[in-house]
Amino acid sequence: MEDITLKKALDDYQSVYMAYRNFAERTREEYINDLEDLIEFLEKNGVNKVGRLGLAQVERYLAELEKRGFAGATRKRKTVAIRSFLKFLYQDQYISSNIAKHIIPPFVDNKTPMYLSEVEYSRLRTACAGNKRDAAIVELFLQTGIRLSELTNLTLDDIELQDEEGSVRIRGSRRKGERILPLNSKASQALNAYLGQRNNTDSSFLFLNRFGKPIGDRGVQKMLSKYLEKSGLERANVHTLRHTFGAHYAVNRAGGETLQKVMGYKDRRSTSMYFSAAQEIRKKELEENAL
Repeated sequence: MEDITLKKALDDYQSVYMAYRNFAERTREEYINDLEDLIEFLEKNGVNKVGRLGLAQVERYLAELEKRGFAGATRKRKTVAIRSFLKFLYQDQYISSNIAKHIIPPFVDNKTPMYLSEVEYSRLRTACAGNKRDAAIVELFLQTGIRLSELTNLTLDDIELQDEEGSVRIRGSRRKGERILPLNSKASQALNAYLGQRNNTDSSFLFLNRFGKPIGDRGVQKMLSKYLEKSGLERANVHTLRHTFGAHYAVNRAGGETLQKVMGYKDRRSTSMYFSAAQEIRKKELEENAL
């Protein structure tokens, strides 16, 4: 069969396979959104034809989903959508090998996500207080729940600051668009302090390394690991800070729809884990403040 583009194969999947299998309307919408994101990732990595698609590229995408901080249930749904698409490609002879059988959905851990208590994130703040850039990064994680990839892609134009407040524009993928979040006084003060001593370079990126270049994901992870270890929080990681925001935000003021929009989740169900964490936090507070 002629080597067609991934987008054309997706059109065929939608018009033929989904119709034949009589997928529910919501399932069709979710699967198409998931597969469009997969194709966007593949095209950015130089794969735009079905004939160039292999197991390695799909596995890299699934690893990227974990890196973006997607909940296990969301990644499982996306994996099921991808397997369905790959099965269609094999059955209709677009590809010669059945890649789908090698794709294993992630184990979904229904436990409450790991998050930091007030005492723990206070220790982390203290640990990084001596470095204005690192303190600003940590504060931005704690106050917005921003993803790692979103943070490292921030530019100076994405930040608007006043004395005690501001906003941050978070650029999502082409499919998700962007969202604008308010910055409270703690985040604004930390960013103002960092910008006051930021390297004077031509780079438009917000956070720079010691060479004046944009700091990458691995650079942030390495930096954060140092402070977490110093704080006695070795089991935590960058995702823990996102979960910390979600859990404490759920305790204080958020409904599911609000939290979904703030954190940039496609599926509202992804926020359910934070309300489980919120219940734990409330219970602990009641115990600690018992009469």
